[in-house]
Amino acid sequence: MERRALQVLIAVAGLVPVGAGMAGVLWGPAGLGGEQAPGAVDSQFRFLSGLLAAVGVAYWSAIPDIEREETKIGLLTAIVIAGGFARALGMLIAGPPGALVSAALILELIVAPAIYLWRKRIAQRAAPPPASVSSVDAA
Repeated sequence: MERRALQVLIAVAGLVPVGAGMAGVLWGPAGLGGEQAPGAVDSQFRFLSGLLAAVGVAYWSAIPDIEREETKIGLLTAIVIAGGFARALGMLIAGPPGALVSAALILELIVAPAIYLWRKRIAQRAAPPPASVSSVDAA
């Protein structure tokens, strides 16, 4: 039951980076409600949006065997947290960008680490108990 709940959470949470990433790829920075950005800024924005979408797809790829995906979930979590710290730095430098981006920061710095820890707990519960060593085997 707990395993299934985590799988559902990852499936739903994955919609955010995939959706936002694909929107960024298709519409660029202008999709945020502003004007079209200069070529280099537009190109960088679309590139990073593609990476964002790929992070969501990579999370989805971990769903079937979630208890055995420690390395994948750990790396993805580190990537998302690094992005969250970069976003937080940007907020300190340029000011808060609005409620939607602030919500993304919560996903990056709270939800992603919570998913990592929850996956770890499920893996520990799914692991077989360690074999005991008898006194005959030890001799």
